[in-house]
Amino acid sequence: MPPSPTKMEVEEEEQQQQETKFAAQVSEVAGFLCKFYSDDLRCILRDTDPSKLHFPLVIEFAELKDFDPEFADALYSYPRESLRFLDTAAQRAQSDMIKSSNDLKREDRKRYVHVRVDVSGSPLEFPEASPSIGKVRAKHMGKLITLKGTVVRSGAVKMIEYERYYMCRKCKHRFIRYPDLEAGNRINLPASCPSKSSKGCGSASFQVIEDSIICHDYQEIKIQENVQLLGVGCIPRSTPVILMDDLVDIVKAGDDVIVTGISSAKWSPDTKDVRSTLDHMLIANYVRRTNALKSDIDIHSETIEEFEHFWEEHKNTPLKGRNLILKGICPQIYGLFTVKLAVALTLIGGVQHVDASGTKVRGEPHMLLVGDPGTGKSQFLKFAAKLSNRSVITTGLGSTSAGLTATAVKDGGEWMLEAGALVLADGGLCCIDEFDSMREHDRTTIHEAMEQQTISIAKAGLVTTLSTRTTVFGATNPKGQYDPNECLSVNTTLSGPLLSRFDIVLVLLDTKKPEWDAIVSRHILDEHIDEKKDETNDVKTNVSEKKWTLPMLRRYIHYVKEFKPVLTKEAERVISSYYQLQRRSGTHNAARTTVRLLESLIRLAQAHARLMFSNEVTQLDAIAAILCIESSMTTSSIADSVGNALHSNFTDNPGEEYKSQEKRILKKLGLIEDSSLL
Repeated sequence: MPPSPTKMEVEEEEQQQQETKFAAQVSEVAGFLCKFYSDDLRCILRDTDPSKLHFPLVIEFAELKDFDPEFADALYSYPRESLRFLDTAAQRAQSDMIKSSNDLKREDRKRYVHVRVDVSGSPLEFPEASPSIGKVRAKHMGKLITLKGTVVRSGAVKMIEYERYYMCRKCKHRFIRYPDLEAGNRINLPASCPSKSSKGCGSASFQVIEDSIICHDYQEIKIQENVQLLGVGCIPRSTPVILMDDLVDIVKAGDDVIVTGISSAKWSPDTKDVRSTLDHMLIANYVRRTNALKSDIDIHSETIEEFEHFWEEHKNTPLKGRNLILKGICPQIYGLFTVKLAVALTLIGGVQHVDASGTKVRGEPHMLLVGDPGTGKSQFLKFAAKLSNRSVITTGLGSTSAGLTATAVKDGGEWMLEAGALVLADGGLCCIDEFDSMREHDRTTIHEAMEQQTISIAKAGLVTTLSTRTTVFGATNPKGQYDPNECLSVNTTLSGPLLSRFDIVLVLLDTKKPEWDAIVSRHILDEHIDEKKDETNDVKTNVSEKKWTLPMLRRYIHYVKEFKPVLTKEAERVISSYYQLQRRSGTHNAARTTVRLLESLIRLAQAHARLMFSNEVTQLDAIAAILCIESSMTTSSIADSVGNALHSNFTDNPGEEYKSQEKRILKKLGLIEDSSLL
């Protein structure tokens, strides 16, 4: 009878079996990486940039789930160990790729390859694994979750100790320890030697092995949930996110991001007589910027076909088609055709122009509504915010210069910048209600943001420039009773330099007009008719009139922004003649008749061409832009019939009205010979 194996031999055999099993699993996952991501691995191996130390390898969670469902579940439940295992497999995959490759000179094995998990299109996009920031709970601790939000704070890139090797003084056993991010990056040593020898060392005395400390890049950012997705009264929640290695410095304040990472927590700072709590944080594994993706607006090919079919129907009466679209803007307000056209042009915007020297001329128009109380200014602001893909609403009274631009805050002994309203609205719309109630000092801070589309900051030793490619939409009350004989700057208490930056300034005066009052009161009362009557009326309405709902308008505005309209010779002649005329007769309102007026005309003409589903700025677009500018002039030098924007209404035959306006405008500009050719 053979002797029974000793305890030491049994332990060694078990250890060998575990190591063999681990090696087989690594080999299996490395085979998966080589099969599906061979091109990415080859690019990493052939990268010769000496400045790059860390290399990301992005894998699809859905593909991993199909390949090995058990490991994919373990990745969700135990992400910390699983991600380290994936990094080990990536090293093995590199070795396998080099062995199978013939070109040995060009391929070099990289020391740090980090596997990044993209969860898009996988089960991890469901609410359970992708909660909103305010709904992260204790059950998500230690799991792989995905959070969406806007970066409101971006810290400096620091260096962090990532791993350190220790040696037992007694048995000389070596082992590795990682810092505990939850406990302020402190390294916790074991109570006794982790050696698996049968003797059991039991020593608690360790020494650091020299030159074994490895440091990695480290950055902390703060993301806040999207304000537009919250209900009224809900405070947007935020959470800190830790970025490491190749993820540092890829996002800045104001960016919309989707972050996948390990849900964790850290102890709050010790304060006397205050109970210490755990604050949530996310250790990021993969960060995706969604600024360019505009993921919340999906435009299918069927929708684009609908748009094309709509304009095919109105080929002979394009202005009628345009008016049908405009009726979908703020439908609860009767009439106000000029304001609705101005809102549409402001949201669509023109084309940004960059010359050979790199100087940029903005394509986003700005708009200001000046009107008496009860003329619907705030309604238009709120509706425009809903139409825009990204928007921030604020009021003048509750806004400071730091709140609009950026705030310097101290966090853990270090100064950081926290983004304000204009930075958060980058690429979207910033609505400022009660513009007149802002302090003069705070109003001047947005001058640079409106024209240069940047904000230069020098606070607490932080000197930087933030991007603010935003459209400013303001609303203000006139100072006392509006006097048509005075210029805008006197009536609104806004300075000339600020007024010149607004492309459209519409004045809504609540003058007494019995016919208009009767029509408006009838419209408001009709809104309160029983639903049964509405249902019977809906059957009779035209399909093309009915379809311009809020979601359809959002898709249309988002789609036409891709158009790049080009000015025709006729449009150039009309815009140039009108600008020269305004310069000659612009003594009454000198603040509005600067070179910016010419740029505004071009922007609005391009926006109108986009609204008309066209890639060409025609004479019609130029005249529509002139009519918009004329509506914002207190004393019109051309269009006598424009009058008060509050009483402008949709006409039954816009084509005939346009022809009469075109004839009158071209006559005043001295271009009547050109109009006779039409």
